Amino acid sequence: MQGVHIRLSCALNAGLLAGVLLASAWPAMAQRAAPARHSGAATPHEMFGPLFEAVQAARIYPDAKTFADAVAKEDPQTILARYRREQPADGAALKAFVERHFSLPAPATVTLRQHIASLWPVLTRPPLDPPRWSSALALPANYVVPGGRFREIYYWDSYFTMLGLKADHRGDLVDSMIVDFKSLIERYGFIPNGTRSYYLSRSQPPFFAAMTQIKPLGDRADDAGVLAALKTEHAFWMRGSGCLPKTGAGACERVARLADGTLLNRYWDAKDTPRDEALGEDAATAREARRAAPEVYRDLRAAAESGWDFSSRWLDDPARLATIHTTTVIPVDLNSLMYQLEGEIERRCKAAGDSACAAQFRRAKAARAAAVQKYLWLAAEQRYADFDLRDNAPTKVRSAATLYPLWVGMATQAQADAVAAATKTGLLAEGGLRTTLVRTGQQWDAPNGWAPLQWIAVDGLARYGHKELAHEIARRWVGTVGRTWAETGKLLEKYDVEERKSGGGGEYPTQDGFGWTNGVTSALLERYPDLN
Repeated sequence: MQGVHIRLSCALNAGLLAGVLLASAWPAMAQRAAPARHSGAATPHEMFGPLFEAVQAARIYPDAKTFADAVAKEDPQTILARYRREQPADGAALKAFVERHFSLPAPATVTLRQHIASLWPVLTRPPLDPPRWSSALALPANYVVPGGRFREIYYWDSYFTMLGLKADHRGDLVDSMIVDFKSLIERYGFIPNGTRSYYLSRSQPPFFAAMTQIKPLGDRADDAGVLAALKTEHAFWMRGSGCLPKTGAGACERVARLADGTLLNRYWDAKDTPRDEALGEDAATAREARRAAPEVYRDLRAAAESGWDFSSRWLDDPARLATIHTTTVIPVDLNSLMYQLEGEIERRCKAAGDSACAAQFRRAKAARAAAVQKYLWLAAEQRYADFDLRDNAPTKVRSAATLYPLWVGMATQAQADAVAAATKTGLLAEGGLRTTLVRTGQQWDAPNGWAPLQWIAVDGLARYGHKELAHEIARRWVGTVGRTWAETGKLLEKYDVEERKSGGGGEYPTQDGFGWTNGVTSALLERYPDLN
């Protein structure tokens, strides 16, 4: 806040100087302004001349309308005479003078929660039937966009947006967005990264199962259609199991098989060309790489599918994006989400009376839990990790993805306790949860924190009884969001949780809007009323 005070002081000094200059020109200005009188009523500028100009130039009230709406406590000429005698020397003295002689309008009080609620209509879009030649994909129902440059619906963003919509009693939008995502699965066989034609070669972290859990099972008229969509999405992510090598370790599409036959998932993209939305950037990265350009493009695209574009999780050299190798990494968060997806299908099959389906997905869920336990849990380091297929070993990057097994309920209590301890001593910063522990200049690394990772941590830790730590993460994050909002009037895509300010890095400027920040913040304020 000290920097804010310094800037305000400079503005006041400059404003006072401007006020003096304006006041010296007042007689001529007043003469020109005289015709503005109407029905015998003078404007505040006309009544208070040099005083009005000094107050407005010094910006002692952030909203210039505040002083324009003030009511004088006595005759304007008396106040002006006192002003000329006293000649307030600085902004504080000027403000004190004003508040002795005027009744100011009561400030409008808008809470952070109210501000977020007011943004939902701004970010809501009607059903879309795109014009010919547009890259946009059609959507049958209302939806919420993240904001800024993100003009379309995005897959994993939308789950965290929905949390806020539920908290703010906008269940109608939760329902309509599920209709949209189900429609995408029915048309394309999966949910694309976003609703643009150039996103149709990849998906994003599979949160559709989590979306369907926002409302209780049986509270939706189309439960059968939702179950069919969940099965279709699972088939999309597991399709690569049909093109794996006949024997031994290998990978195809989004499925990898380890030497013992274990199957786990990875991120992938059907194309190996530069991304339409970042063609120049991708071409530059490929030129810096020491391998075939199509391999680099595929790894860049796969990182975009992960949502963590970009992060040291996918880099051999954290300082060089050209060393990206996303497709060789088995991510703990993706496999946690697949476990959740399999569990939701099992639950819905059981509710529908389909015991064979329920048994099939119960086995799939159990097999995945065993695989995560064997390959992605590091007992010696007491954390979950990603796994590198090239090295046949876990990676060394410590990240907030370690909390996903807690969020989906796959961890044991002992594992959750260990992850909680590591989170408190390493990932927790002054303003919330760090994404990783390394600074690379990439946006999904330290010192940045992201709304979805705060929610995963808070909800996952609370699930295993670590309620104090969950509350503390929420408190620090909401404080960071609230502080930046108070200073800028904006809710941002990402934050620097070490210095509690706007986050940096990435291929584009930090965006405001912002769907998942709004959603998570509102949901946390709903969960923890003491933070309001």
